[in-house]
Amino acid sequence: MTKWMNELGPDGDIIISSRIRLARNLEEFPFPIALTKGKSKEVHELISDTILKGNSSLKNECKFIELNEISSLERQVLVEKHIISPYLAANYEKSAALLNQDESISIMINEEDHIRIQCLLPGFQLENAFDIADKVDDVLEEGVKYAFDEKLGYLTSCPTNIGTGIRASVMIHLPALSMVGYMNRILQAANQIGLAVRGLYGEGTEFIGNVFQISNQLTLGRSEKEIIQNLKDVTKQIIQKERDARSTILSNNKIQLEDKIYRSFGILCNARILTTQECMKLLSDVRLGMDLGILKDVSTENVNEIMVLIQPSYLQKQANKSLSSNERDIRRATMVREKLKY
Repeated sequence: MTKWMNELGPDGDIIISSRIRLARNLEEFPFPIALTKGKSKEVHELISDTILKGNSSLKNECKFIELNEISSLERQVLVEKHIISPYLAANYEKSAALLNQDESISIMINEEDHIRIQCLLPGFQLENAFDIADKVDDVLEEGVKYAFDEKLGYLTSCPTNIGTGIRASVMIHLPALSMVGYMNRILQAANQIGLAVRGLYGEGTEFIGNVFQISNQLTLGRSEKEIIQNLKDVTKQIIQKERDARSTILSNNKIQLEDKIYRSFGILCNARILTTQECMKLLSDVRLGMDLGILKDVSTENVNEIMVLIQPSYLQKQANKSLSSNERDIRRATMVREKLKY
């Protein structure tokens, strides 16, 4: 099972996961959008050989996946687990990926760039994630030549990634700030200081279950450490504001909060039909209840896992067949009841 889903990292009551992604391109090839199928295959082989035939421990940990050789359902499951991007899945004919055993490391091949190195860890671990991604970057650089400019830094398809090529992000659960109507201020403040706040699956996705992704927007003109430290400092402030909001709600409206949490838990334990949207909302309440010590029978790790298992493609993969929307809603409710052991 994917590492971030099964483990509770530092500040895991609020930070679900930390991710570092490094964008790189190969000097001798056009950007992926201009690659022919033949050239894209050459890129696959060059990158996979560097990892799987190299001298690092990665060669024994990683498996290579040609995305056009797995089903659309399997591709979407990887997206739902945050292992590959929606863009990579959508452009599967020229794309591939290298994944380690616990899926904390993924190397996406021919996404917007030839290489997207991703490290995804549970909880608040931006620096640890960067250390791992940086080591993978070093391994790759031993076998390939990157497109690099002395003034601009790493050259990338999207201008916002030029420079260090780093995108640092945290997946954060902010139910109390949402309850007190503070999220709009968070969104505005983040945007003013060069951070982006997006939905569960990144750019263009909706905010559901009070789960947000916060990341840097630009990479040019700052070092990796500066980018990570900036996000880390802002995230610490948001964590404190969320904890303060939780404390205030618990002090001033304890009965109402407990009622909301127990009602949500009751619905999840008994419902026969659940949409994704409703289920995520209810899981947010239950996760808050566990983090505050109100609910004691379910683990936070269990809720993190359920958040992925309820997604449409995952449900269909478990069923081993295509399901209608109504069939998914019924199966989702059944799976949640079983996972909550009711």
